[in-house]
Amino acid sequence: MSLSHTAAEFMLSDALLPDPGGSHSRALRLELPSDRLLKFVTVGLPLLLVSLAFAREFSTGSQISCFPPTNFTGKQSAYVDTACWDSLLHHGLDTEGHMVTKSLWALRVFPYSLLVVGVLMYLPYLLWRYAAAPSLRSDLLFVMDELDKSYNRSVRLVQHMRKVQQDSAEPERFWEEYERARQERYFEFPLLERYLICKQHTHSLTFIFMLRNLLLLVLLAATCLYLIFLHLNIAFQDEFSCSIKTGLLQVEPHIPLLIPCKLAFFFIFQLLSLTVGSVYVLLLPVVIYNALQLCQWDKGLLSVYEMLPAFDLLSRKMLTCPLNDLNLLLLFLRANISQVTSFSRLNAVSALKEATPNQGDIDTVVDFMTLLAGLETTKPKH
Repeated sequence: MSLSHTAAEFMLSDALLPDPGGSHSRALRLELPSDRLLKFVTVGLPLLLVSLAFAREFSTGSQISCFPPTNFTGKQSAYVDTACWDSLLHHGLDTEGHMVTKSLWALRVFPYSLLVVGVLMYLPYLLWRYAAAPSLRSDLLFVMDELDKSYNRSVRLVQHMRKVQQDSAEPERFWEEYERARQERYFEFPLLERYLICKQHTHSLTFIFMLRNLLLLVLLAATCLYLIFLHLNIAFQDEFSCSIKTGLLQVEPHIPLLIPCKLAFFFIFQLLSLTVGSVYVLLLPVVIYNALQLCQWDKGLLSVYEMLPAFDLLSRKMLTCPLNDLNLLLLFLRANISQVTSFSRLNAVSALKEATPNQGDIDTVVDFMTLLAGLETTKPKH
């Protein structure tokens, strides 16, 4: 008999989780996987393309090629290129034969506009980092620690039950006390339970989460509209007529009225704009999906933690609107599930519960530990 008791003690001691000791704070993820993907693409893509555009500009030199008359000297030709690049005005005739001008400055500032886009795309993540991440970190640390502690409390409870059962002279009275304790919910953990229920009635983190996704959605749509505007106005304007008859050159008779010029980087402009526009259009559904994750409860995580009585009580209240801080907390808890040591243990217990012929024998982790300690074999049959 002593050997079986010693074996049960060893099994229960092995079931205890080690003290986390603050290890959660070192590797806590405060962004969902979809958030990290969106940040990497929306911010990194325009910055990468800007660096490529600037590298080409510095390596090739002039971005424009003008065709002055053959009697122009080399310095005069260089002046024509510089003057036309500084003005970037296309002079043409309308349908009635009147001279009209069209500015092509958007082509020149396009690399800088991509730089501005990359900076603006980072604003939603700055909002999340400084407005929501500190509060989310403290909530996650508390819940993760309490989940592991709740599991350990269940194991220690069974250890105490074993000692009481061994010292009890009336086994039937012990099991009556056990059943009464379950009916009066003495095995639950009110701190964790009440904290999670309280999170059902707060919406501050959810508001910032939805605001961040809405801001990102607006910025993506605005960037796409800006690129569409550029293409509708100057998408096919790689050649233009430049006029240098200004200032002191206005009265020079040997200078032609218009000089044809060609933009050497126009293909790069088209390639960059189409790349950014296409990727951003594809990211719009990802942002919408990211926001819609809060429209349903994470039943997978809850089904595992229903082995803890606190989650059993909470799951009966999941008919409320999922747009609250508790659902958001569950999403980030799922993203940090590798940091919750008790999850793998409870997941295994849940699998054993499904494989048990009489599933009524295992309701909570306390029942599983009593079965592991050999107490269920001495429980009287009703």
